[in-house]
Amino acid sequence: MAQTSTKRTKKARERDLVHGSLPAHFKALAIPAGIGMLFNTLYNVVDTFFAGMISTDAQAGLSVSFTVFFILIAFGIGLGQGISALVGSAIGANRNKVGNDTASDDEKQTQTTEHSSEDITSPKDIAAPKDISAPKDISAQGLSFATLFSFLLCLAGYYAIPHLLDLLGVYNGYRTLAHDYLILILFAAPAFMIAFAANGILSAQGDTVTNRNALIGGFLANCLLNPLFIFGAFGIPGLGFDGLAISTVIIEWFVAFYLLSHALKSRAMAQTRLSCFIPHLKIIKDIVAQGAPASLNFLTITVGVFVIQYFLQPFGATAVAAYGIALRIEQLVLLPGLGLTIVLLPIIAQNYGAKELDRVRYAFWWCVLTGIGMMLVGTVLLLLGGKFLLGLFTPDQDVISVGFDYLILAAPMLPAYLTLFAMMSFFQGIKRPIWTVWIGIYRQIFASAGFAALFIYILNWNEWGVWTAVFASVWSGLLLSTIILIIVARKSIQGLGGPGVLRVYES
Repeated sequence: MAQTSTKRTKKARERDLVHGSLPAHFKALAIPAGIGMLFNTLYNVVDTFFAGMISTDAQAGLSVSFTVFFILIAFGIGLGQGISALVGSAIGANRNKVGNDTASDDEKQTQTTEHSSEDITSPKDIAAPKDISAPKDISAQGLSFATLFSFLLCLAGYYAIPHLLDLLGVYNGYRTLAHDYLILILFAAPAFMIAFAANGILSAQGDTVTNRNALIGGFLANCLLNPLFIFGAFGIPGLGFDGLAISTVIIEWFVAFYLLSHALKSRAMAQTRLSCFIPHLKIIKDIVAQGAPASLNFLTITVGVFVIQYFLQPFGATAVAAYGIALRIEQLVLLPGLGLTIVLLPIIAQNYGAKELDRVRYAFWWCVLTGIGMMLVGTVLLLLGGKFLLGLFTPDQDVISVGFDYLILAAPMLPAYLTLFAMMSFFQGIKRPIWTVWIGIYRQIFASAGFAALFIYILNWNEWGVWTAVFASVWSGLLLSTIILIIVARKSIQGLGGPGVLRVYES
């Protein structure tokens, strides 16, 4: 009975995204994903809170550390999204093949009638994805590559951390704190990479529940381990700021083993043998080709934060700490929309693989319009409650004042962020991830640095110059992304249509 119950639970977590109501799929996937992201952000909030109990320098050191630490996260996110897109597309293609082979004449006639009334263009006009490996092979190779690559990251990180802190211009009191934190975090690098790879396998199958459970567990453990290792108890000595890193290392290894165990038992990895984990150059190249642009895109985000941190350094620890806290709050408000855009990737990947192009268009526009509605609520929340939220993390009125200045401009950026994230998921879902890199390079590097230099050095706007630079880079990046989206969609799926696609599809 226990085994039967377990199998039913796994089956309920995995979803066929090629069939059924798309809004229902979004809700089923986005709610667990959003909850998981909430607790992941709360995890970081807990770190920020306990760092504040140590000192403002500790909060500034954590903020700078996260900027460097995000490089590791970028590689993991890219790997996970690359695996998710490839596994999802393979699942969709396999289901499309099975469906065509097993459907009755009546079912085929019904499908033909539905497509004739709904299609903007016939999916038969679009070539099927070629050279698709089995989901189990992609999954196994993804896990193997994640393990091997993580050790290279550890080695590179050990030597690169001091130089990265130099690039940030961190030479003051909190440099030592940031350096020691990052060295300790390297012990969790393999766990992070394995966790991202395993979650990519699960999310490709429509399972966002397992990762949600892992992130909730990690948050609860962090609430207990942070004070234990920072202040000491039960014979364990207080380690101060280093306790934050040690807590994260322990928790991340437990999360990695939990996600890995579920990935190995999932349908995508059914009948996987040990031989499947032996490195296979072609599949690894496919994973790298899909995942590298996603990683590079997130690395541009890291570089963008580097740029912001660099321009904030002349304004002292107050500005750096304010930015770090305000960024956490902004992330919290973004979470509901981020949940939607994250699940958009596997939905588009499976339907693109199955050549269900109407469902690809519908999914994109439903995600964008629903997400913008959520973000407008978040805009009001930041404007009305920003100071209160900042006050939960620090009693320093100067930090609160500077942080609220950023939130004033962050509030109207929320709908733009949502739309940008949806576009990035679309590019990855249709296997055109390279565009996310070029958009990221423009927005995070050239636009951020160019606008910041203009507003600070020429217009003398001080901290406001930094906040305004972020605002200008986001909205100009959205304009560039929209132009690229229109061109790529026309070539790949013969157009996305417009919001009216929702009415056509539902009718």
